[in-house]
Amino acid sequence: MSTNHESVVNNVDKSRFEVVSGSQRSELIYRMKGDDQIDLVHTEVPEDLTGQGIGSALVTTALQYARDNDLDAIPSCPFVASYVSRHPEWNDVVVEP
Repeated sequence: MSTNHESVVNNVDKSRFEVVSGSQRSELIYRMKGDDQIDLVHTEVPEDLTGQGIGSALVTTALQYARDNDLDAIPSCPFVASYVSRHPEWNDVVVEP
């Protein structure tokens, strides 16, 4: 199974970006800080779904959301921090935690 941005949903009520695969949910939990920051705090992908690009799709969707909404993204989650360190194209939206 491969995933892409289109399968990622921003569940605003639960403050998470998510991908539902059958009965399993992958998620990137966030917290809004004021009107201009989104803190990306925790990414979780079920073990049997790892290696399929779901985590990267969650992160890129969250970062694109930040860019589209003029938000600073705070990469508090180690997975997000690792991703942005390898993808400098997101430097314009990322700020230090």
